[in-house]
Amino acid sequence: GDSNESEISSTESEESEGEDPSERDLARIYERRIQWSVQKLARRRRVVEELLRDLLRVCHECFLNSFFPVLQPAIGVGSACEGWSPQEEKDVVYCMFVPLKPPRGHTFHLELDTTGEMPQKGMCVRVELVCICTREQLGNTMLCFLHHCEYELRGIQEPSLLQTLCTGSYLDVQKIALWFQKFVTAAWAVVPQSRDYSMKVLPSCRSCKLKLKRPSRKPLLVEIIFGIQQGNSDIFLSSQPTEALVPPSTTWLETYAVAEAMFFQHIARQAPRHSCYLKCLQLCARLLVGTGFSHYALKTVVMHLLTLIPIPGWCRRDFMLRLDDVMQYLSCCVKEKRLNHFFFGNEDMPKEISLPSDFQTAHPINLFQNLAQDSDAHAVALHEFNEL
Repeated sequence: GDSNESEISSTESEESEGEDPSERDLARIYERRIQWSVQKLARRRRVVEELLRDLLRVCHECFLNSFFPVLQPAIGVGSACEGWSPQEEKDVVYCMFVPLKPPRGHTFHLELDTTGEMPQKGMCVRVELVCICTREQLGNTMLCFLHHCEYELRGIQEPSLLQTLCTGSYLDVQKIALWFQKFVTAAWAVVPQSRDYSMKVLPSCRSCKLKLKRPSRKPLLVEIIFGIQQGNSDIFLSSQPTEALVPPSTTWLETYAVAEAMFFQHIARQAPRHSCYLKCLQLCARLLVGTGFSHYALKTVVMHLLTLIPIPGWCRRDFMLRLDDVMQYLSCCVKEKRLNHFFFGNEDMPKEISLPSDFQTAHPINLFQNLAQDSDAHAVALHEFNEL
């Protein structure tokens, strides 16, 4: 943890004597401050991960004989869980993604939502009952929802998922969020973290937002998002809305957050100790606050560079060089009005990340399409970048 401060000091002599002293001093100041910030994010993330493990364990015990969605282990997603954040400490939200699997006797079918104009792909999750009569004959205690009448099931078996968290035949995001919020409120007393933290469930119709507080400490903000896996890939459907659109309660939006988290884990396994890619993200994200450049665009730039520049080139002494690379790459993208989405048509994708086959053959999506279509927006972006 904090022992890294002394490690930073002990390695200052590693820099070559030929470097510009003022640049070296600036790099040290940046690095000390950012190293502390990155370490603190990692420490608080571990607290959140432990909390989710304990919450989900209690949830499994509580709903063992019911037919609610089966909650899978939580995956930390978003900037704070990846190890960087544009926000000040008090505003950082730790997002935990909880995939849902169908309970016994049920199956999920994904259907493209064609009801409205979506800025990103939306899908509905149709829930179907599955015959388990053969399992009954093998001594399974669960009755088949398809082949037993409601009278037989009543009083013996919990209601099916279709009767609880669906609207019609479709899994309802808002009903799931409310169900989980009620569970957390009821179960908090038996979670070990309740001894150290007070907990408040914050209003949210499509996720579960928690505010955890310890005496004389800054609050810890957690958002639990629910998701459905697309096939066996690392691309999911998410309960989280976009900033621009809150879709209908039975519409789930495609997300790349899990694949992004896996990419950063892939890099972390290879990266040298005290590598600087998270520090580059952290500093650039702070620089971009208040501009028209999104943090997602910045993250996309850094992900591209992490596949273009060999991982050993991201060690501590290369911090200022890599910082310059990030800004130069972003500058070129703004001038050319093109920034390719990382997960579409990318030949440099690590093999550990599993994508649907159509992603690999797809034409790259341009995240700067608005600059290509709107000359005024492009002029503003150029001006803002020059100011940076």
